[in-house]
Amino acid sequence: MSRKVAISFMLLLLVSFGMQLTVFAEPLPNIDIQIGNGSDTGSNTSAVSLLLMITVLSIAPAILVLMTSFTRIVIVLGFVRTSLGTQQMPPNQVLIGLALFLTFFIMSPTLTQVNEVALQPYMKGEISQTEALSAAAQPMKKFMASHTREKDLLLFLKYTGSEKPSSYEDIPLTVLVPAYAISELKTAFQMGFMIFIPFLVIDMVIASVLMAMGMMMLPPVMISLPFKILLFVLVDGWYLIVKSLLLSFNTVA
Repeated sequence: MSRKVAISFMLLLLVSFGMQLTVFAEPLPNIDIQIGNGSDTGSNTSAVSLLLMITVLSIAPAILVLMTSFTRIVIVLGFVRTSLGTQQMPPNQVLIGLALFLTFFIMSPTLTQVNEVALQPYMKGEISQTEALSAAAQPMKKFMASHTREKDLLLFLKYTGSEKPSSYEDIPLTVLVPAYAISELKTAFQMGFMIFIPFLVIDMVIASVLMAMGMMMLPPVMISLPFKILLFVLVDGWYLIVKSLLLSFNTVA
């Protein structure tokens, strides 16, 4: 009986509080949002511009992943965590954040050039939007072409029936971006294989020692994990991994 009284009392308080909010609440003003100057031509142009802006924002993650150094960095960092066998340590947020900042650091010369030749002139009204996009594509093409294997580039050129261009400026982005992406995947997996080797040796040694001692029921991973972490810390593994990533982007593929 006391529980029903308490519930009824709480409902009464809620109803009274809602009535007070209704009394003191002010009516919401009417908001009218209009894009353009009201004419059909202006409305259509604004709608198309808004649609294009939303489209660019939606494909921005793909641009970041496939046209920058982010792909190679995040895959190599993922290989490091897998080879160590630490499950979710470091967490995904830490690896993605580190990959993003390393990407900004590596891409800073290219992004600075894009800002100077495309963004700033466009903001000042010196060039049109089409000219700005064309100017911004050239530094990105130079970066991607310098790290794209010729074999991967010829794969897409032959598929489209295009001839081999004389310079990177003549390569269309529809050909260069996928060629650069698969080149980055191959490079990242090569680096990941080299990272796996020392940790694989430790696992094999620990497994052999446990089998020799007759401790076949004890998981070798449980014993090898501290030794792998100890080795990684002693050789300053994160420094070596980041150094290798930075040097890999200084070398022209």
